Amino acid sequence: MRFLTTIYLVLLTHLTCFANYILIPMDQTQSNHLKAYGMTFWVLGQDVEAEWLLNYRGGSFMFQNSSLFEQELVIRGVSYEVISGAQAVQIKEEISHPESNMDIMRLDAVPRIAVYSPPSKQPWDDAVTLVLTYAEIPYDVIFDDEVMADLLPKYDWLHLHHEDFTGQYGKFYATYGREEWYMEAQRQFEASAKRHGFEKVSQLKAGVVKKIRDFCAGGGFLFAMCSATDTYDIALAADGVDICDYMYDGDGVDTHVHEKLNYNNTFAFKDFKLKLDPYQYEYSEIDNQSYERGLREENDYFELFAFSAKWDPVPTMLTQNHERLIKGFMGQTTAFKKRLIKNDVIILGEAESAKEARYIHGTYGKGTWTFYGGHDPEDYRHFVGEEPTDLNLHPNSPGYRLILNNILFPAAKKKKQKT
Repeated sequence: MRFLTTIYLVLLTHLTCFANYILIPMDQTQSNHLKAYGMTFWVLGQDVEAEWLLNYRGGSFMFQNSSLFEQELVIRGVSYEVISGAQAVQIKEEISHPESNMDIMRLDAVPRIAVYSPPSKQPWDDAVTLVLTYAEIPYDVIFDDEVMADLLPKYDWLHLHHEDFTGQYGKFYATYGREEWYMEAQRQFEASAKRHGFEKVSQLKAGVVKKIRDFCAGGGFLFAMCSATDTYDIALAADGVDICDYMYDGDGVDTHVHEKLNYNNTFAFKDFKLKLDPYQYEYSEIDNQSYERGLREENDYFELFAFSAKWDPVPTMLTQNHERLIKGFMGQTTAFKKRLIKNDVIILGEAESAKEARYIHGTYGKGTWTFYGGHDPEDYRHFVGEEPTDLNLHPNSPGYRLILNNILFPAAKKKKQKT
């Protein structure tokens, strides 16, 4: 085996010694981590393979050099190093060493990205669309019409905007029920439900979540943040059960809701109880509330787990970062109580003191899903109507990097996960 490894390295050295490579470091030396992902997407779009060096200098990227690539790196403000073929071989040799917790993931395809987002303008922003735009990664916006028309198979990766899949309009009724934007959104949702043959918005959303479930089962990659995480699972569990009060759908709640919830249908959560008060700004007990967490902005952090790059490449890819301790941020759904998470779910990041997970991942059929708690990684308590975050001020955001790990993830040729 040692002889074969030597022959391989000799051949690799011979083939690459005359070629230069570009290394995009993703450690503390990187001037713009977020645009580095967009640059890697752009290279893939030029039909050039790239390599994701897992756990090497913060999860660096490497690809063959060209003057065009260097020009683009300078334009985008991304730090890079031009290295020789021999240096590239040395890096690969270091990574391949059996005792190193590193690995190389080949990237050879540009994922087709869709963002599930309402067509009406909302008075809040979405972290994923913000970072996609900032990183210059192209995406399509789709909503209920496209999902119900079975257009999801056109895409590899789907992000769920901060949507309420329970049909309760974000449970904003008590605070914003008389605002024009709220009433207009309700009118649009109700018209859409009727157009698709449903009597209630909750029934339309149930149809949507099942289409998304089938997208995952067929090999799609799903990513959700904030309230799109728990309301997605709630809608699956409550399929066929009326959990909406009269101001949301014209009639009352089923009197035997909790006896009828089916937790076998959910992706991530189990045994949770719903918050049925229509005036309460909360869906269920899944979300860890401020009074339960015992954390404040100055001490609100969660830690990323370290996985074996050679044995568990999927969670390793999803946790690539130059920081292991990530500052927390709130949302309508901030964090997930660990006791309500299914046993087969992989916890990627947690705040152990609060007994909560912030970042979780799992498989469904041939596909995967990832849930990330909170609203905006660089705005601790983002309120409705506030200005969107300017990512020019946060080019090295560790919290936003986690989003981009998920977006790059479908480009990889993945090995079978062992966890």
